[in-house]
Amino acid sequence: PLERRGRVVERRENGMESMTLFEVVKMGKSATQSIVDDWIESYKSDRDIALLDLINFFIQCSGCKGAVSAEMFRHMQNSEIIRKMTEEFDEDSGDYPLTMAGPLWKKFKSSFCEFIGVLVRQCQYSIIYDEYMMDTVISLLTGLSDSQVRAFRHTSTLAAMKLMTALVNVALNLSINMDNTQRQYEAERNKVMAKRANDRLELLLQKRKELQENQDEIENMMNAIFKGVFVHRYRDAIAEVRAICIEEIGVWMKMYSDAFLNDSYLKYVGWTMHDKQGEVRLRCLTALQGLYYNRELNTRLELFTSRFKDRIVSMALDKEYDVAVQAIKLLTLVLISSDEVLTAEDCESVYHLVYSAHRPVAVAAGEFLYKKLFSHRGPEEEGMPRRGRQSLNGNLIKTTVFFFLESELHEHGAYLVDSLWECAGELLKDWESMISLLLDEPMPGEEALTDHQETALIEIMLCAIRQACECHPPVGRGTGKRVLTAKEKKTQLDDRTRITEIFAVALPLLLAKYSVDAEKVTNLLQLPQFFDLEIYTTGRLEKHLESLLRQIREVVEKHTETDVLEACSMTYHALCNEEFTIFNRVDIARSQLLDELVDKFNRLLEDFLLEGEEPDEDDAYQVLSTLKRITAFHNAHDLSKWDLFTSNYKLLNTGLQNGDMPEQIVIHAMQCTHYIILWHLAKVSEGSSTKVHTLLLSMRAFCLMCQRYLTSVNTTVKEQAFTILCDALMIFSHQIVSSGREQLEALIYTPDSPLQAELLNFILDHVFIDQDDDNNSTDGQQDDEASKIEALHKRRNLLAAYCKLIIYNVVEMNTGADIFKQYMRYYNDYGDIIKETMSKTRQIDKIQCAKTLILSLQQLFNEMLSDLGCNFDRSSSSFCGIKELARRFSLTFGLDQLKTREAIAMLHKDGIEFAFKEPSPQGEGNPPLNLVFLDILSEFSSKLLRQDKKTVHLYLERFMTFQMALQREDCWLPLISYRNSLQAGGDDDTMSVISGYSSRSSSIRTKKAKPASTGKRKLPEGEGCSTDAVWMNQEQNVQTPVMMPSPHLTSTVLRDPKKMRPEESYMGVYAMTSEQQHQQLPPQQHHHQTPMDYNRRGSGLMEDDEEPIVEDVMMSSEDRLEDLNEGMDFDTMDIDLPPSKNRRERSELKPDYFDPSSIMDDSDTVLLPKMF
Repeated sequence: PLERRGRVVERRENGMESMTLFEVVKMGKSATQSIVDDWIESYKSDRDIALLDLINFFIQCSGCKGAVSAEMFRHMQNSEIIRKMTEEFDEDSGDYPLTMAGPLWKKFKSSFCEFIGVLVRQCQYSIIYDEYMMDTVISLLTGLSDSQVRAFRHTSTLAAMKLMTALVNVALNLSINMDNTQRQYEAERNKVMAKRANDRLELLLQKRKELQENQDEIENMMNAIFKGVFVHRYRDAIAEVRAICIEEIGVWMKMYSDAFLNDSYLKYVGWTMHDKQGEVRLRCLTALQGLYYNRELNTRLELFTSRFKDRIVSMALDKEYDVAVQAIKLLTLVLISSDEVLTAEDCESVYHLVYSAHRPVAVAAGEFLYKKLFSHRGPEEEGMPRRGRQSLNGNLIKTTVFFFLESELHEHGAYLVDSLWECAGELLKDWESMISLLLDEPMPGEEALTDHQETALIEIMLCAIRQACECHPPVGRGTGKRVLTAKEKKTQLDDRTRITEIFAVALPLLLAKYSVDAEKVTNLLQLPQFFDLEIYTTGRLEKHLESLLRQIREVVEKHTETDVLEACSMTYHALCNEEFTIFNRVDIARSQLLDELVDKFNRLLEDFLLEGEEPDEDDAYQVLSTLKRITAFHNAHDLSKWDLFTSNYKLLNTGLQNGDMPEQIVIHAMQCTHYIILWHLAKVSEGSSTKVHTLLLSMRAFCLMCQRYLTSVNTTVKEQAFTILCDALMIFSHQIVSSGREQLEALIYTPDSPLQAELLNFILDHVFIDQDDDNNSTDGQQDDEASKIEALHKRRNLLAAYCKLIIYNVVEMNTGADIFKQYMRYYNDYGDIIKETMSKTRQIDKIQCAKTLILSLQQLFNEMLSDLGCNFDRSSSSFCGIKELARRFSLTFGLDQLKTREAIAMLHKDGIEFAFKEPSPQGEGNPPLNLVFLDILSEFSSKLLRQDKKTVHLYLERFMTFQMALQREDCWLPLISYRNSLQAGGDDDTMSVISGYSSRSSSIRTKKAKPASTGKRKLPEGEGCSTDAVWMNQEQNVQTPVMMPSPHLTSTVLRDPKKMRPEESYMGVYAMTSEQQHQQLPPQQHHHQTPMDYNRRGSGLMEDDEEPIVEDVMMSSEDRLEDLNEGMDFDTMDIDLPPSKNRRERSELKPDYFDPSSIMDDSDTVLLPKMF
């Protein structure tokens, strides 16, 4: 019977029977073609029953539990049906099929879209022209898309847009058929009379007439969907709905460009590029990419490009990386289509993105750069050799170097190489051409590379070699190493082999040429770590190895720069691999070099330390340069067989006694001795026969030496001593015995109190200082920004080294009080370090951490008393600063009060004891000296549980006398305020906390339930600090915005869009109380407002346009749009398909359709907030 609810489609495939159309599509077990064919058969049998099935399909796809009955279908308008269906929604849930998670629902969306496309395709020759099926479906979808119910709006918009796409495809086929028919007709008519078939001419005329009628029908359908759905929903409040519209209009323009690719439709994409949601902006860009990719369409995009080019360029800096990537790719397509569109300024705004930390953005920018600078080849370049100085690659490599230098980001060559790797990998792997540019003499008339350019080329060459061998992005770009595919592993091995074969020969020559240039040599010496050392033997390259070792030795003898020496040390370390046959050869060369260095050092040191002789500068320089070389090598090589500890210790001891030792000698002697001890520890840890006792004596003697250097006059020496001491204390702390190393227990070194005090004093004297007080900068560079940043970086490292000692319980936790109290004052410089330290100490011991925090506040309070005296003003900046610090400390305890219960209680206990510790200096009857501290302590009252507040209050009363409880003078206000903060909500059961979750929710409820008078006090005028009571009262005084009542299960308004005024679309539909009516805005303010409840936010079904959808993402666009609006106006156009040869030409297009004001059409059935 027709009245049956949820009419089913009979299915007998795979055992499925009596399932609705929605259920069949949702399960996805049947082919869409067969589902549609079954429905068409049903439609031919009884079109009302079949159409009812289709209507219920759309209703159920929206997540509605109801179904349209035959009675409703016969006698109710669409708007009444939709209102009835709205009542069937489950309003407690905001989920519906298109938003549900899981593979089933993801597949459902694609099946839903496919069903609509197949339905139109199968019906395109007859049913869609019957003026019944399509009219009914389009009318229903238009009404649903106008609903306040998000599920209806979203689902129907998707269905309507897919329906439109299918109709566009039908229209395209009709257009092709019409053109073919026209050609056949003209060919037949042009025949001579004797051969012309008049019956065929009549047949072709009849066919052409039918196709014309069909095309007119399709145009009407598309107009109905476009005007009824698209022009309203492309600016819907829901981003997904807007994205659907923009994605589909991109498909129409690409599929049927003759009809849709014009300014009348492009304007919607252009305006929506200013959308506030990245997802929508992304769809705009992908839609445009499909158009710009086809070069044949470029001429139709010229006006659009000129108007919206600046916006696309600005989107390369979009705050959402996915959007930025697609914007750059679109700009690349624009660049390929025409060189003249993008200005030099436009290109430069993309160029610098090759240095972006976000790799997809950088790679996209790298491709843009490659297309712009490297892809254009002139006719004179065609016959050039493939490799070498005179090759095409040689010129491109020079271009890369010039770009790198012009970008002025010379420390980020690895980022540039990584950005270009995917599009210019072959160029960057042309190491022969790079070597040729460095070693070969320039040809006559060719300009040679400058010294600066050679340095840049060597850095790019090194970065390219590293990228080829490591196969992962540089540090700071990428999420870590990924597993390489078999093809990538083979490419990696091939590249490494080729690198070794090329540079084993070329590297000695390059080192010989640039041996005196420290920066070039440092980069070149990093190449051997990427070599396949086996090739030295298999490729018979031993003579080149000997040459390399000679060059490295010369570099060590010529240079004293730390970077160069460490590079030499790491090169020897890379070559001294026992797995390869070259090990003995390299080991002999290394040992000879070190023997000479140590012998020279001992000889020089003996002369240098002779008593009675004043060492001259030349002797000091010789000692320092030799010591630098030994220290650099000791970092990577074990020099234990040369007993260097004694000589270094003697050098340090002499420096302490005489006080005139050059600072650099002392610094490097400390570093060298530190390496000696670490190598000694490594041997002991491996079970070597080396005595633990010897190491213990050496370590203790060295730590004592560094402690004595903490009092040195020279700041740089003190910083080195401090850093090494912190490292040594960490290494030899109680954690040294972890991981089964109990044999090292004797080496544990715990700093005594004097050492802890000295370390803390060093931090206070050298870290917590004003920028202008830091006199470490030299050569008059104190005002130079770079030197200030470097000095700050150094101080941050010093503080971090000390904070590690606190975190790992090497020094007493309470020493952290002196650090924590600086949190507010030095927040910009060290706030992150101090906050992390507080967090880690709380994880170790919550109670001790709380005691440390309250101790830091007590120290600040005592300092304030000593500065301002006991009669200070509580509104003073000093006191308010302490209160603000206490508030910040309180916030660090988080929302879960159960976890911090004991710690907070102990904090209050210590605070109360401190407040009553000192009696009043003015005698009895006056408040205790520290009573004002209770005002600071009250900042932590909100973190107490209800029952703990009672306990703390009882503890407070132990210290109070009867007279104190009666006092009401201003000097007793801190006590009154603190007592009130402990009593607030004491009788309110909602203050109790059962779990971490309930603590969060109860804190909100309590603030609402708390009486206004409880805990309230007046602050002196201008006082910048607050208590919990004040915060609560402030929250009570905030006016809650009047919220419109949600419509009662009704969404769609019955109205005639031609007659109904916009302001009538909301008022008068729902009855309101007189109080609510008074709270409404004047009617004129509702013009252009949607008939929905704007104050409601959330994911419920009944929701509306919450806020304007356009946002200025990276740059101000409003002014630009106002410029576009000026002098432009238009009405929504009809879809008019391009004429075939038999149709009269279309009327001339309006000169410009880029008019955002057109979207504010008063005839809209749902009026949304203005976009601009």
